[in-house]
Amino acid sequence: MAEAIRYNLEIEGIEVEVAEDGPAGLDAARDRPPDALILDLMLPGLDGFELLERLRAASFDAPVLILSAKGEEADKVRGFRLGADQYLTKPFGLLELLERVKRLLARADAADVGHQSVGAHETLAFGNVRVDLEAHTVVRGGESVPVSPRAFALLVALLKREGRVASRHELLRDVWGYQRPVPSRTVDAHIAELRRKLETDPANPKHIVTVWGVGYRLDR
Repeated sequence: MAEAIRYNLEIEGIEVEVAEDGPAGLDAARDRPPDALILDLMLPGLDGFELLERLRAASFDAPVLILSAKGEEADKVRGFRLGADQYLTKPFGLLELLERVKRLLARADAADVGHQSVGAHETLAFGNVRVDLEAHTVVRGGESVPVSPRAFALLVALLKREGRVASRHELLRDVWGYQRPVPSRTVDAHIAELRRKLETDPANPKHIVTVWGVGYRLDR
């Protein structure tokens, strides 16, 4: 099945790399981050749920489409909570899969353009954190803090709202390029990354705060 999918995606001009088991897939995604990932759940060596959880914990930003015979609602909910963007059950239509992959790749391209268009020659700040928009760097208390490109774009999106609340859908649209609401925990995972790295007490954040039932707000 993997080879059939590869063949049809390559016909569409998409470069494809196939990993034969979970550990190989994890290594490939970390070493050569793809623009999008098609993920089975019942993989040898490391199941798809754990693979996805590890990737999202490591700030893997690419959109993920789960393709699995596991069609129970609980499996779908678990996949979305771990950061999947789409979930397609087997048996599936090849044309539908191709269309879904193309849309994921288009969203990834739109997000990359958004990263490049972030304002230059400008520095934003909150607390003891300074964000250089031109250099794409974050400094906290005089020390450089590495953040993933998507987490950086998310931080800038919150800062530029000047204390206004942003819903998850707004952030998925502005940072990831989604035009319609989707069930995804991607925003939450990146908020958690920013809190771990930039808040004094991540469990009780002072700056990157949750507005329950609405979204997130950044307080300076």
